[in-house]
Amino acid sequence: MKPLDAKTSDPRLGAPSFPLGHRLFRLAWNLVWRLFGRWTPVPLFAWRRFLLRRFGARIDRTARIYPGVEVWYPPNLALAAYSCLGSGVNCYCMDRIELGTHAIVSQGAHLCTGTHDVDDANFQLLTRPIVVGANAWIATEAFVGPGVTVGEGAVLGARAVAFRNLDPWTIYAGSPARRLRRRLEQDKPGIFPVRLNS
Repeated sequence: MKPLDAKTSDPRLGAPSFPLGHRLFRLAWNLVWRLFGRWTPVPLFAWRRFLLRRFGARIDRTARIYPGVEVWYPPNLALAAYSCLGSGVNCYCMDRIELGTHAIVSQGAHLCTGTHDVDDANFQLLTRPIVVGANAWIATEAFVGPGVTVGEGAVLGARAVAFRNLDPWTIYAGSPARRLRRRLEQDKPGIFPVRLNS
């Protein structure tokens, strides 16, 4: 769902950025998630998958969502086989967030699909999707901004900040994220699928 036009709904004056129905859906989701999902013990992956699916998320039966994960709008979340959201991950999915097979997002990382047009007098809300490719790893407390595609097998180091696409099988670190080197493991037979602890 697209944000409201800031010319008619002025967020600078406290007006909403999304229609009433959307806000009520998110209110219901937040109540259910906080009461029955967010705090649940680690082994209850199936239960957390169930709750997210009931609210429209597309989640493979092998994906893992750890306790403490925040999901802003479940219909915009898609997790492929063996993908993982670690404890405390913030999926600020105003737009689509997709994780490929065996993609890992570690503890406290932030995937943010929303921003504002800073040159617009009305501060228009803008949304762009985030795609995390298969076998990619977003390390602890890293930040991925709107519109970023994390290539297959790419690594974004701990507390790094990515506002541009990350090349496949490449390691990045820093703020803003800078390319360090290619991953060596990609050419070794049998190394993937990897199973990194999250």
